[in-house]
Amino acid sequence: MTEKNQLQDYIIEGIQERKGKKITLVDLSNIENAATRNFIICQGTSTMHVSSIADSIREYVQEETGMKPFNYDGYQNSQWIVIDYGTIYVHIFLPEYRELYNLEELWNDATITEVPDLD
Repeated sequence: MTEKNQLQDYIIEGIQERKGKKITLVDLSNIENAATRNFIICQGTSTMHVSSIADSIREYVQEETGMKPFNYDGYQNSQWIVIDYGTIYVHIFLPEYRELYNLEELWNDATITEVPDLD
């Protein structure tokens, strides 16, 4: 397993640990001038849920790999939190903000993979 896939798997597990939904993987590696190689997008049901998912990802990845994110932002209102792991940006949204910003449509020339919800 490559380091990227391992990090991606740990991020997904961190999301699922707190019942994050509608996980989408966006592979930007074939897109010139993309800020990163991959997005992982998911959503929570409330601002508290969104921040809880973000905390879970950061804690889980650090426990499993010792890796901390380069940066993160959005905890102020927890409508959209982004966590920067360099090659992977994780976006955790409230559903209405995910719909508003529609990153999947914005990057629709990328390879997009849906991860089934656990329940």
